[in-house]
Amino acid sequence: MHIDDCFLLGYIVKTHGTKGQVVAFFDVDYPEDYEDLESVFLEQKGRLVPFFITSVETQPKGRFILKFEDIHTIEQAEALRNTSIYLPLDELPELEEGQFYFHDVIGYQVVDEQHGAMGTVKEFYDLPQQQLMVMEYLDQEMLVPVMDEIFLHADHEAKQLHVSLPEGLLEVYTQPSSPDEADDIDEEDTEEEKK
Repeated sequence: MHIDDCFLLGYIVKTHGTKGQVVAFFDVDYPEDYEDLESVFLEQKGRLVPFFITSVETQPKGRFILKFEDIHTIEQAEALRNTSIYLPLDELPELEEGQFYFHDVIGYQVVDEQHGAMGTVKEFYDLPQQQLMVMEYLDQEMLVPVMDEIFLHADHEAKQLHVSLPEGLLEVYTQPSSPDEADDIDEEDTEEEKK
């Protein structure tokens, strides 16, 4: 299994007990969707290795106690600590109409309802305070908050992400960042007018 064919489910936080169990954190919106896992892929030395699960105990806040087949000691479990957990993309839950997964729209053209075609989706940042989309716009990165009122829909056939950018956001990225830059721009405009 190649990492591009998978999504990051979470990671192993620590060991639990002495019989090879681990505590895993599932960094997803609905961790309960993954309570019945039978196997996962763990990233080891840049490769994804399948691990079969013999038991899952649900804990609060997206945490699960997992017992893997062939992991029987605390030492074996300790070697898995901080390991990333992956699942194949086809195991993602079905989404409702109009919803999309972030990885689905990477590379899509962003189309604003007022400004038209803007740039391309580069990546998403999942920060504790807020999720942000990184859009390549005018040779710079533009950060757009991930909010329902901004993200209208994804057109998968046209590979476009339709948005309604908040008023003033575009100006933050197109206005000069200092008075000196504004003076430079004014001088350039004056020179152009003289020609």
